[in-house]
Amino acid sequence: MIVNQWVPAAHRGDAIGDSARRMRSIWRELGHASEIYALTIDDDLEGDARPFSDPGASTGDITLFHYALPSAMTEAFARLRRGGRVLQYHNVTPAAFFAPYDPALFRLASLARAELATLVGRVDLALGVSNYNREELEALGFSPTGVLPLAVDTGRVTRASASPAIDKMLDDEFVNFLFVGRVAPNKKIEDYIRLAEHYKRYVDAFYRFIFVGRYDVVPRYYAMVRALMTDYRLLHERFIFTGPASDEELASYYRHAAVYISLSEHEGFCAPLLEAMAVDLPVLAYAAAAVPETLGGAGVQFAPKDLEQAAELLGVLAFDEGVRQSVIAGQRRRRQDFAEEHLVQDLAALVGYTGGSFTPRTGRATAASDYPPA
Repeated sequence: MIVNQWVPAAHRGDAIGDSARRMRSIWRELGHASEIYALTIDDDLEGDARPFSDPGASTGDITLFHYALPSAMTEAFARLRRGGRVLQYHNVTPAAFFAPYDPALFRLASLARAELATLVGRVDLALGVSNYNREELEALGFSPTGVLPLAVDTGRVTRASASPAIDKMLDDEFVNFLFVGRVAPNKKIEDYIRLAEHYKRYVDAFYRFIFVGRYDVVPRYYAMVRALMTDYRLLHERFIFTGPASDEELASYYRHAAVYISLSEHEGFCAPLLEAMAVDLPVLAYAAAAVPETLGGAGVQFAPKDLEQAAELLGVLAFDEGVRQSVIAGQRRRRQDFAEEHLVQDLAALVGYTGGSFTPRTGRATAASDYPPA
């Protein structure tokens, strides 16, 4: 059987592209032919993904379309006549987050949600990477729906060798707190700055916040974050914005962190939560969107967003070894729900899907019954 995947852009380090590559490897191991097709391909991925103009793009017995942005792929996918059309929805950041900072991104996000709706009734199966996403698909009118979680390759941080330069830089007396992802309005980076002010005032002055990921996506937003640091008279050297990082650099950042922090207000899945759990890094997370589902009761979650309380929780996770070990034990249990064997079963089930319901094992909340029937 031929199982093809379509991704609008093939970028290394991108959660969607990384997930597609992992899924392709499993399908090939199961004996199926499988390729990835993309509209744009990074130079270092030439040969790994095929251009969408390749005639092979439309020859799949199953075609899985990873949707997160508007593109020419959407209408082409709807018009496919050969094989099963499977949509995997990675969610679209609500446009309102971009409104104060970037009109172009506001428009792009608005178009993305409108374009998603054009696929209603034109796909054979619509999957969310979380039940949070599945419910959005169902509300739009997609049927049947199901859940197929992001195929996160945590090996890129557990197997990667460390970066000597990063290790040397972080080998000092400061306690490191980590965020991984792009600096964008939905991630609420300004709340990390406010959290740092509470932490410095009430818990400990020897801290450092590390933000791994691009910070040039929304320049006006990044400028606002830097201005807020100045308003609070925080030491700018205590906040490291790394830009894109290699696997080796990322592994070093994870290994030198005391706590992983998520204050995001919109996530369709949040892959770094799995990476943090994979390296036994305690997670402190604001319980919003798909974050509680991905954590499945693991980590330390809080709501409402009381940053003074969060600073106290951060101090406990950083310094109370008994609490740290208890949290890590819970995260290890949660990790098993995303084990390789579950993903293999899910992808084999998808190939064998013939209609009706699709009920994967991977990434269940606390039990399979926690998800409503598809």
